[in-house]
Amino acid sequence: MDYILYLLIFCMGTVFGSFFTLAVYRIPLRQDITHTRSYCPNCNHKLSFWDMIPIFSYIFLGGKCRYCKKEIRIRYLLLEVLSGVVFVLFTISIKLNMLSILNGNMGQIAYFIMGLLYIATLFIIAGIDKENIKIEKPVILFGFVCVTIYIMYLWIVEHDPNIYRYVIYLALICTLTVINTIYLRKKAKNSYAIDVVLVLLLMLMYTYEVVCIYTVSITLMTIGLHMLLEKMVIDKSKFIKTEKQIGTKVPIGFYMCSINLLLLITTNFIIFR
Repeated sequence: MDYILYLLIFCMGTVFGSFFTLAVYRIPLRQDITHTRSYCPNCNHKLSFWDMIPIFSYIFLGGKCRYCKKEIRIRYLLLEVLSGVVFVLFTISIKLNMLSILNGNMGQIAYFIMGLLYIATLFIIAGIDKENIKIEKPVILFGFVCVTIYIMYLWIVEHDPNIYRYVIYLALICTLTVINTIYLRKKAKNSYAIDVVLVLLLMLMYTYEVVCIYTVSITLMTIGLHMLLEKMVIDKSKFIKTEKQIGTKVPIGFYMCSINLLLLITTNFIIFR
C-alpha cells in the first residue's frame, strides 16, 4: 500500500516539476503561469495534453518539440525526475504512510501539505535565481502566505506554544518588506541582499533554527568554493578577461534553497525516526 502511495506522490512531484519549468521561464517575463496554455518558446505553438506528460513526453518525442523539432533542454526532464524524487524523500522522511492518512493524522498531513508548498517555493526561487541572479518577490510572498496559513493552523488547532517565535519572524518580514518597497525603490538600489534575507526568514519560519544556521554556513562555504573555482578557470584561460567574466554574480538564492531543502529532508529523517 505504501509503495502505491509513494508512486502517486512521485507522479505528483513530476507534475509539479513540469510546472516549475514553466514558472521559472514565465515569471521573470511577467507572463501568466496559471491560465495561459503551455507553448514551445521557439515556435510558440501551443502544446497538447500529450506533449506535457512529465518524463514520458520528453522520452517519446526524443527530446524535441513535436512541431518545430527544436531540441528540448534535458534539464527539463531532470527537473521533473528530481521533483518526483524530492517529494517521495520528503514523504518518507516524515513517516507519512497510508495508515497515518487513513487514521486521519491531521498534524502530519498538514505538515506534509505545507512541506510540498514550501518545497515548490524553494524550487521556483532556486530556478529563477540560477538563470537570472534574481529573486522574484511574488514567489517569496507566496511562500510567506502559505507559511502564515500553516502558523494559524498550528495556533488554532495544534495550540503550538512557539507561536510567538513565528510572530517575531513575521514582524521582521514586514519591516524588511517596507524598507525594500519604500526606501530602496526611491534610491533605485539593487535589493538582492534584502531578498536573500527574506528567503532566509522564510526558511526560519518553516524549518528549525539549527537548519538555517547550517544552511547559511554551508552556503557560504559553497559560494567560497564557487568563486575559487571560477577564479582558477579565468586564470587558466588564454583569452582576455571580459567585463562579464570579471563581474560574474553568484546565485546565492539558488545555493541557499538547494542546501536548505537537502538539510530539511535530512533533519526530518532524524526527528521522525
